[in-house]
Amino acid sequence: MENRVCLVLVFVALITKEAMAAQHAVGGSQGWEESTDFSSWASGQKFKVGDQLVFKYTSGLHSVVELGGESAYKSCDLGTALNSMNTGNDVVKLNKPGTRYFACGTLGHCGQGMKVKITVESGTAPSTPESSSSSSSSSSSPAASSASAMHSYFAAFVLLTALVATSLLYMF
Repeated sequence: MENRVCLVLVFVALITKEAMAAQHAVGGSQGWEESTDFSSWASGQKFKVGDQLVFKYTSGLHSVVELGGESAYKSCDLGTALNSMNTGNDVVKLNKPGTRYFACGTLGHCGQGMKVKITVESGTAPSTPESSSSSSSSSSSPAASSASAMHSYFAAFVLLTALVATSLLYMF
């Protein structure tokens, strides 16, 4: 009986951890496009270990290249690529703290500003776009707020399910 309860609690803990991770649509509602101000977008986000970056773009027109470091990022040196993606819906998991660098692999796009620097913080708290506490406008989109609310509702649902499951196990 106690083994079942432990298994249920471990299962719920794993699901809850995934539910608390955030997905960040790179560039917000504009996506991975040349006209997006990626520095402004990234400064309005908080990235944590476990979160995911989602690059949405027109396949064939753009791509995503992960660069090896700051100097490659600044000079748009695509020759040092750690990874290259081109599906139009690429997902990158942020699995450790530190800084990661991404650029468009299409000739000339990186030099025109189609690149982003992501700083990943350690920790297990849920990530959401940071809201601006000053009078300036927030860069989080309604879609990002909706996604954040959905994560919260899902986490609450998972915890409620765990409580019900645990109660049922004690009954039988």
